[in-house]
Amino acid sequence: MKKLSIVSPVYNEQGNIELFYNTLKSIVEKIDCDYEIIFVDDGSTDNSFALCFAISQKDTHVKVLRFSRNFGHQAAITAGLDFSTGDALVILDSDMQDPPRVIIELYKKWQEGYEVVNARRRSRKDSFLKTLTATLFYKFLNKLLTNKIPENVGDYRLLDRKAVEVMKRLKEKDRYMRGLSVWIGFKQTFVEFDRDKRHDGSTHYTFSKMANLAFDAIFSFSKLPMRLALFATMTFLLISFTVIIYTLVSWFGGHVIAGWTSLVLITSLLLSIQMFVLAVISEYVGRIYMQTQDRPLYIVAEKLPKSLEQNSQL
Repeated sequence: MKKLSIVSPVYNEQGNIELFYNTLKSIVEKIDCDYEIIFVDDGSTDNSFALCFAISQKDTHVKVLRFSRNFGHQAAITAGLDFSTGDALVILDSDMQDPPRVIIELYKKWQEGYEVVNARRRSRKDSFLKTLTATLFYKFLNKLLTNKIPENVGDYRLLDRKAVEVMKRLKEKDRYMRGLSVWIGFKQTFVEFDRDKRHDGSTHYTFSKMANLAFDAIFSFSKLPMRLALFATMTFLLISFTVIIYTLVSWFGGHVIAGWTSLVLITSLLLSIQMFVLAVISEYVGRIYMQTQDRPLYIVAEKLPKSLEQNSQL
């Protein structure tokens, strides 16, 4: 019998855990397969871990990982992949916005031979501002990225074991899982669904986190920042060359070039270009520095059951 792993990052979701678990279990039990549910507590400060622990005591299908601190949503997904054992794996947040019922359709597509099945939002019941920023987020990224990210697709997807093993081999520290799932290739398809309202609490993806996610995507999957720096440098060189020619012609013609305005403008432009180029370089150098430190993406403070082991990577 095939086994399905469901990985669910948890961060301060005490108002959603019970409903999420009960709904998820009722859905998964309709599928003819063995299953495991892996809750990854990403350093919650409420009772989320205690609730997950209580569920794991009653249900042997439930595994729980607790981070030593908050390492972020992408790290929580990575941990779930590392500890999963299923033939297929579903990534699903525990806030009830992405309905568990879609798993049945994702599983059917997997049985048809697809190795990555993305859940695409047909509609969403978020606020106008949240919907607008999400739309602009994807459109902005797809203008910049080499590997286009499917619009209205979050982290909700099914991955075949082959895809999971490849994802586990990727060593980036600044991870953008949505981009990586596209980059790995394999046979991909989509299942559309209507996104529900969040059951309890507010979104943890604030504007600053969305901005950080966008930076991770741009610097991981696009050479645009480097090209912009090169374009800005070439533009200034062209302007400087033009000014030099003009200055030499004026000097040989006996004209006196008066005015410090031109000097100030050119100097300011030069300094601006230099600062921009240095900013781009420092961003890449910082990411290289983080990569060479080779610190773990996450630290597991506790795992339930105690025998739960991280799967070896290829």
